[in-house]
This record gives sequence, C-alpha cells and structure tokens, in this order.
Amino acid sequence: MPKMIVSIDGVVIKEVQLTKDRTTLGRRPYNDIVIDNLAVSGEHAVVQMTGGQVYLEDLNSTNGTYVNGKAIKKQLLQDGDSVEVGKYKIKFVSDVLGESYEKTMMVKAGASGLAPSAAPTSLTPPASAGFAAQASAEPPGAAIKVLSGAAAGREVPLTKVVTTIGKPGVAVAAITRRQRGFVVHHVEGAGNPTLNGAPVGAEQVALKNGDLIELAGTQMQFVQA
Repeated sequence: MPKMIVSIDGVVIKEVQLTKDRTTLGRRPYNDIVIDNLAVSGEHAVVQMTGGQVYLEDLNSTNGTYVNGKAIKKQLLQDGDSVEVGKYKIKFVSDVLGESYEKTMMVKAGASGLAPSAAPTSLTPPASAGFAAQASAEPPGAAIKVLSGAAAGREVPLTKVVTTIGKPGVAVAAITRRQRGFVVHHVEGAGNPTLNGAPVGAEQVALKNGDLIELAGTQMQFVQA
C-alpha cells in the first residue's frame, strides 16, 4: 500500500497510508495529512489515486508544492519521490515491501502539557542524516518519565532508534538511541528544550540517568536501567 512519510531535518514525524482515492494535505485540522506550519496553506495539496497511479496536485497554495526540488501543479508520483512543503519533506513510497520501518512514540504538547499520542511509524534514519545505525551492542533500556502536566507519572519507553517529543510547529526535540547510549537535540520550534537547565540546540547532547528535560513548559526525566 502506498504511503507518505513526513519528516523535518531528517527526523520522521508522521506517516500516512494512502487508503482513499483522495487524500488532502494542509494546515487545517480536517486534512488527512495535517502539517501545522504557517508556510503550509490551509488546503495545500491533494493526492489522488487513479487506476493504480498516484498523482499530486497543488491547490493554488501560497508557497507552492515541490517534487524533487521542482515546483509542480499536478504530477504523477514515482516511488521514492521527495515532496517539499515549506520546511517539511514528504517521501512517497509506492510499495512498503522491503522497506525497514520502526515504530516511535510521540509526546505532543497540549493545553495541559505533554501526553503520549498514537504512535506514528518512523523510518530508521540513514547514517548520512547524522544518526548511528543500531549495532549488536545495544545500550541499556531507558525511558522518559513525564513529571508535570496531565501525563505526569507516565513513562515513554525509548525502544526505537528515534523517539520524537513535542508538537510540530511549536517545539520538537528528538532522542536518538546510539550504540553507547542516548542523545537529545532540538529539531524545530522557537522554544529550545533544556537539559538540567541548560539550553539544547541542534547539536546532539549525551543523556545520563536522572537528567531533567524541559520542553514546552513540561518537565521530563531520562531514566536508564
């Protein structure tokens, strides 16, 4: 089944299987693929499946829709095509057989704090994106424990290569599982996360047991077995 994999700065944040003849993409919450970013129009583009072929059509968006770096109005998508909408990249996968996917849990910011949401599916990031592939020597098990907000007391196991926390368009950080441990870095948003009170930028910072992370006003603790 074909699917669209949404990422920003090499970090996968959403995956949508194309199960309908018409799949809409835009900033408004009623779209099938919602990208909450001001660079994305309310009704930005539509993906149409016709006779086994998948077409992408721009809906007169303000900033345009690009496929493999070229602005398009309507185009037939091929397996592996890269769709660009604002800062986001959307990979089109026509057949998932043979692809390597991993589940990752997302913690999203809400009015009352951060709470685990339904788990999107995440690609294992390539080595060129700055992430290390899983090796035979795995680091000890770990989790993120939410200390404040509505989800206080909830633990999110860090069992996958990349676990994304935050809300796209507001504040997003990524915790990456490395061969010798875990690292955290800022992905997007105006508010940088903090680690034990110190701001965390785009450069990866190693985590150790008991470290305190704060993101979008919610406190979390890194707990390692």
